[in-house]
Amino acid sequence: MKPVIGITCFVKEASYGNWTRDAAILPSAYISMVNKVGGVPLIIPPAGDMTVLLDSIDGLIVAGGPDISPASYGEDPEPMTTEYYPEQDFSEIGLIKGAIDRDIPLLGICRGMQILSVVHGGKMHQHLDTTPGHEGHGGFAGESTEHGVVVEEGTHLSSLMGGSFTVNSLHHQGVSDAGSLEISARAEHDGLIEGVERRDKKFCIGVQWHPERKGHDLLFSGLIEAARG
Repeated sequence: MKPVIGITCFVKEASYGNWTRDAAILPSAYISMVNKVGGVPLIIPPAGDMTVLLDSIDGLIVAGGPDISPASYGEDPEPMTTEYYPEQDFSEIGLIKGAIDRDIPLLGICRGMQILSVVHGGKMHQHLDTTPGHEGHGGFAGESTEHGVVVEEGTHLSSLMGGSFTVNSLHHQGVSDAGSLEISARAEHDGLIEGVERRDKKFCIGVQWHPERKGHDLLFSGLIEAARG
């Protein structure tokens, strides 16, 4: 049977049909990619404690989305940290902790890598363009750029993707401290943390870029294979 892969989404005002109202949103690229590599996508909304769904899934993708509330890592919001939803943080933190406890394969993408890091005691750069050494890191606010990443030898990420490759960049925040996670990749041009993982788990990887938009099938195939196991 195909493994069921839960994918978190977020709630935001959106226009559809004749309506403009709050909607549960997930870019369809996530769904297409999971389907392409042999999984069954199941969208998980931020509706409180969603850990009951962990009994119904074989793998978890914590998707991209808005900023994380700085309160989650013990800071106050800076001027560019304006869109965050503590309810979503609560829901995703619960899912991440539950998945790790059960050793459910987990892939964190962009915001997903960031909140995975926060769960492990990490911290955030709240705005890269005002962070010394990371000014002009890449695109954000609807813009996308590309840059290289360098992957640490011997990591799970390197076994899937190799030692270096090009990624997209669509984020204004970044992980400053990955906590107890192992850092698996950094940006080639400024050293920003771009990959994290736990090798004591079946599959627990976070990446800062959007592999679903880049055609990085191998990363998703790795999640599916772990979920089958």
